[in-house]
Amino acid sequence: MSEGEKLAILVGGGPAPGINSVIGAATIRCRLDGVEVLGIRDGFERLMAGDAGAASRLEIADVSRIHFRGGSILGISRANPTTDPALLERAVATLDDLGVSMLITIGGDDTAFSALKIEQQARGRIRVIHVPKTIDNDLDLPAYIDTFGFRTARHVGSELVKNLMVDAYTTSRWYFAVAMGRKAGHLALGIGKAAGATLTIIPEELEEGAGTLRRVVDILAGAIIKRLSEGSRHGVALIAEGVALSLDETELAGLNHVEKDEHGHVRIAEIEIGELLKREVRARLEELGVKRTIVSKNIGYELRCADPIPSDMEYTRDLGYCAAKYLLEGGNAAMVSMQGDRFVPIAFKDLLDEETGRTRVRLVDMQSTRYSIARRYMIRIRRDDFEDPALLARLAATTNLSEDQFREQFEYLTESEPEPLRLS
Repeated sequence: MSEGEKLAILVGGGPAPGINSVIGAATIRCRLDGVEVLGIRDGFERLMAGDAGAASRLEIADVSRIHFRGGSILGISRANPTTDPALLERAVATLDDLGVSMLITIGGDDTAFSALKIEQQARGRIRVIHVPKTIDNDLDLPAYIDTFGFRTARHVGSELVKNLMVDAYTTSRWYFAVAMGRKAGHLALGIGKAAGATLTIIPEELEEGAGTLRRVVDILAGAIIKRLSEGSRHGVALIAEGVALSLDETELAGLNHVEKDEHGHVRIAEIEIGELLKREVRARLEELGVKRTIVSKNIGYELRCADPIPSDMEYTRDLGYCAAKYLLEGGNAAMVSMQGDRFVPIAFKDLLDEETGRTRVRLVDMQSTRYSIARRYMIRIRRDDFEDPALLARLAATTNLSEDQFREQFEYLTESEPEPLRLS
């Protein structure tokens, strides 16, 4: 290693438990080798503006105990240098001015893509390693490898949902709890399954387009009706926020509470999905002569800056150490992963989707045993309900519908029901 090399660390995207642990481990490994470490404040945002003041030196004494803490001592930003070639060039130029020869980025799929582009723009002057972070658990890693922060977020989320479940039982009400996961439903499914929520709805189970809102409303209304038919007046539904992106614009155009842009188009990404579904489900139930108290709760921001649980602390210290060590040994252009307790670098080029040119996203495998078990524990309208005359009669009696009418209005929900799980 040439004398005077510097390593910089920055964090992009949203917070996730374990960020500080990566920063601490990487810093300690580099300083023990005599390499200067710079912490870059606010992700790529200030680098894109040419602000070298974003950098400050990190020493072992600054980071030796930060692995216990949530949040990020370097702040965080969603600023994206890949949106404009001039921004990308300025970010690299600022790193050059700082004398940076090695860069560790910590973030999700968008930050990984930015890291790839920074490495390409630097043309060998800066070696770049990415550490995957997202509570959404949606980076393209092998199915058995969680992204750091996911386990802590699932743990904290499960505790919150447990409390909601007790409140729901005590007050005879329903909660619609919205969890993060814009593209994939791993977190909502993990929380719902761990806590034993009544049901979980994720974007992977929905087809985008007309009729999606009605389907989601009927899934929820059907679950409430089924619980009532069994004598239970309460429940908790987990909903991944990405469900909102599956909704068709035309279905929302008549809803005055949904924000529209200057062209009159619904801002789908800004829909408060919990509140929307609460209103629509309540209206649907009233059509059927059913009245229920429904409360919408967003449990996203409570999870992102929680102190990491021990498994995430250990995992992220390994990732931070390996990121720094790999760079110190001349490694470049890769994402860090731990597979089977061993370090495995994943080349940036292997992260890209050939069709989109963007980093691939890992979705929930709807054919997996894990998802099949989750569905079996959920309370939903199922094929069995229409095959058993007694069950169908009980469901219809809970509403103001006849058995034929109930079948006509709700049996379509079973069309996408997974096949029974066979393990033999």
